[in-house]
Amino acid sequence: YLETYGCQMNVSDTEIAWAILQKSGYARTKELAEADVVLLVTCSVREKAEQAIWNRLQHLKALKARRPQAQAPLRIGILGCMAERLKEEILHREKLVDVVAGPDAYRDLPRLLAVAESGQQAANVLLSLDETYADILPVQTSAGGTTAFVSIMRGCDNMCSYCIVPFTRGRERSRPIASILQEVRMLSDQGVKEVTLLGQNVNSFRDLSEVQFQSVAAPGLSRGFSTVYKAKQGGLRFSHLLDQVSRIDPEMRIRFTSPHPKDFPDEASVLQLIQERHNVCKQLHLPAQSGSTRVLEAMQRGYTREAYLELVQHVRDTIPGVSLSSDFITGFCGETEEDHQQTVSLLREVRYNVGFLFAYSMREKTRAHHRLQDDVPTDVKKRRLEELVATFREEAARANVALVGQAQLVLVEGPSKRSASELCGRNDGNIKVIFPDAELEDAAECGAPGRAQPGDYVMVKVTSASSQTLRGVPLCRTTLSRAAASH
Repeated sequence: YLETYGCQMNVSDTEIAWAILQKSGYARTKELAEADVVLLVTCSVREKAEQAIWNRLQHLKALKARRPQAQAPLRIGILGCMAERLKEEILHREKLVDVVAGPDAYRDLPRLLAVAESGQQAANVLLSLDETYADILPVQTSAGGTTAFVSIMRGCDNMCSYCIVPFTRGRERSRPIASILQEVRMLSDQGVKEVTLLGQNVNSFRDLSEVQFQSVAAPGLSRGFSTVYKAKQGGLRFSHLLDQVSRIDPEMRIRFTSPHPKDFPDEASVLQLIQERHNVCKQLHLPAQSGSTRVLEAMQRGYTREAYLELVQHVRDTIPGVSLSSDFITGFCGETEEDHQQTVSLLREVRYNVGFLFAYSMREKTRAHHRLQDDVPTDVKKRRLEELVATFREEAARANVALVGQAQLVLVEGPSKRSASELCGRNDGNIKVIFPDAELEDAAECGAPGRAQPGDYVMVKVTSASSQTLRGVPLCRTTLSRAAASH
């Protein structure tokens, strides 16, 4: 029984872990009560995420204690980032856990579980410089099979001062393009209609597996951006990958997350591809983290507020109508009220369609933990977060209201959570769209009218909007290529 916490990367890791265990003869259950092995794929980005796991372990401890003598003992495993960060503590705290495996140790799971069978605790948290699980095709488990995540690289080299990821996921390494293309082709054959390419920092992707590309010059950074690393030479870059992936299936939407602002500007070809290819979504995640240059410097983000805003302008000039999303941390070490107001004004100025906003929580091992003071009081963080969320919602509502009256192409994901008589999907900009489930004409083949199914593209005329969702009336079923041709 597998349970996933945290980011999309962990969803992808769950699928990799399951693919490995399936080959070793394990069967999977959706019922916790049936399981002999319970594996939690964990997150360490914030304290709250870790607390959820400790609470879950208490629940599993009770389950373990109640297990009948006649049955094999229940084995509990912690996988992923928390395993990497807190290995000793997890193994020793109340002896709750039998297996601990870090993000680079999933191949070792069958052995670790075999050791646990004999009643011992087993752990492997070695981080690798080259593990990308390139040869393991993940077993897709995402909802309805319309969308899928494809991991293109692991680890991160950015060393932002607040971030635990480089310590829990290790150095950056990219999967060979050939193995990524193989996985995307397989998903296309299975009828998947949208693929998101995943990495901690996708636009610093470099496939070094093909000898002839190993000495290619490193791309430069644009004005106003810097990095703590020497530029890395060689390898096929993200723009090459995006070009190849988008050619596989003209009816499959391609998204990617998460890029780092510093790696964009000279990757103009990436922005060009988004603008030109009808199946690469006109949507970009541009994590800002703060609107204050002083705080950005303390965070070691490698850019100023001005450079970030210049990039946003460049993106909007290159990709008209682009939808932007971002991440923000409030209450970082030393953040003043003025710094906070600068973040508020950045949210107003950029007007994001989607936002992920969090209060800062200090993580051990990070640069901030060694060098800075977590000196913004909890109640102040809470108030600032509420202000940011309110500002974001106001601006997102304005951005979404601008779409009222327009027709949007929606990829149907399934019934709406709130009403069985409505369908839910996402538009090109990754905004949720809800519309009535009705008989629809088929614009593509002039086929018989019918109801839209998950995986169908439906043209929807937007009638109302909030900060989170669009509502509308369905016009017709169509295809991605046809919709692009008629625009």
